Amino acid sequence: MARIRTALLSVSDKRGVLELARALVDAGVEILSTGGTARSLRGAGLAVTDVSEYTASPEVMDGRVKTLHPRVHGGILMRDTIGDRTQLTELGGKPIDLVVVNLYPFEATVARGAPHDEVIENIDIGGPSMIRSAAKNHARVTVVVDPDDYPRVIASLASEEGPSAALRAELAATAFSHTAAYDGAIARYLTGRGADGAALAFPGTLPLHFEKVYDLRYGENPHQRGAFYAERGAPAGSLARAVSLDLGKKELSFNNLVDAEAALDAVRELEPPAAVIVKHTNPCGVATGETLAQAYRAAREADALSAFGSIVALNRSVDADTALAIGESFVECVVAPGFEPDALELLRQKKNVRLLATGEWMAADHAALVYRRVAGGLVVQDRDATGPGEVAAARVVTQRAPSAEELAALDFAWRVVKHVKSNAIVLAKPGRTVGVGAGQMSRVVSVEIAVKKAGAEARGAVLASDAFFPFPDGLEAAAAAGITAVVQPGGSVKDEDVVRAADAAGLAMIFTGVRHFRH
Repeated sequence: MARIRTALLSVSDKRGVLELARALVDAGVEILSTGGTARSLRGAGLAVTDVSEYTASPEVMDGRVKTLHPRVHGGILMRDTIGDRTQLTELGGKPIDLVVVNLYPFEATVARGAPHDEVIENIDIGGPSMIRSAAKNHARVTVVVDPDDYPRVIASLASEEGPSAALRAELAATAFSHTAAYDGAIARYLTGRGADGAALAFPGTLPLHFEKVYDLRYGENPHQRGAFYAERGAPAGSLARAVSLDLGKKELSFNNLVDAEAALDAVRELEPPAAVIVKHTNPCGVATGETLAQAYRAAREADALSAFGSIVALNRSVDADTALAIGESFVECVVAPGFEPDALELLRQKKNVRLLATGEWMAADHAALVYRRVAGGLVVQDRDATGPGEVAAARVVTQRAPSAEELAALDFAWRVVKHVKSNAIVLAKPGRTVGVGAGQMSRVVSVEIAVKKAGAEARGAVLASDAFFPFPDGLEAAAAAGITAVVQPGGSVKDEDVVRAADAAGLAMIFTGVRHFRH
């Protein structure tokens, strides 16, 4: 039987604790508490016994030691046996049936750049010890670390049996996950400091904590199982925090989510109303416009064949005109900051389209680490957060400099090419792509594919290459198709040959000095 008679409440996050405590008092539960929690409850007129009174041992060392006592941990860890009850009685303790604890805000303290000494003071000791004790003994004890779980505990008070075994087991699993993430954050911080105390780019240990959001329909292929996990503390505006607005439509697949991330990452680069259409992680059409609907239609028409069954990302809330445009062809998923009510109604009429709303919008240059799994380990790098401004700062290397119109198109193409799998070539006119060549083993073949995709639109377009041309052949193929200007990083041993080929064709070319491989 797990009926609650005595509860210990000690929380840093005070959300909902007064409501929980009132419900406990109304149910006849005795409350033990500490420090600020006890003061808050007492200030609300609730009867509280200080832990120091229960243990007959005062808090010492400015509160560093208050719950590390046999009467506390004995009361929590006691099994429902005669021997344990006898020993607890001899200690002067009583069974503790409910432990409600959340921890000092260590991660928030680190995130705001607090001094090292303050960070260390926010390493909780007694809290994790009580949580682990209660979670281990969940056969008898209920442990709660998340205020969102308080309503379920309150509801269980009406039962003569108290919280069910299933609920106690679920809450115990949540508790161990909570303390594991907390300890991981501490290890990451402490191993992420150099001898001089400065933060290291990459810590000595990299504990990662992810929580399952939902199962996927399948992985990359139907015979592979899949699930989606969100990183603890994922930032607002990230795909992990996006809200699905599908109301019961089929689940997203592994490929849907990977493509949605690729599309979302690319559309963040663009400031005017913009649309990115992705197939197999590559943008097949990107455009800006005076309105979102104009941008979407221009992006779709850049490669209408590939756009069938695509993932669409937009950098504005979707309005009715854009929803009507999207409804003109089949798309798998639309991700945007939000959806206006009339747009939502129109898109929900489409049988299979899934809708994801990010809410807040992340900047194109947001900092993050990028992980890639390899057998037995991870490779980790900074997110490629550069791009905007690199064309304006680029060096003209040809006899002819780009015109203002060509520079605008080059800037647009350069923002797009970093989101195309290498070897990457993007052909563009101001505000829209006209051809994309991606993922080829030879750069000249990527040029040929982009030119073929563009067709007649290649004439008068500009070209962006994510890395240097190793030989003049790729640039010569572009010139033959009517390309007028090129942006590339430069840095090849054949740069002089490539520049001579550009001059011979009358092209303008600029070097950014920055490579944007995407593998």
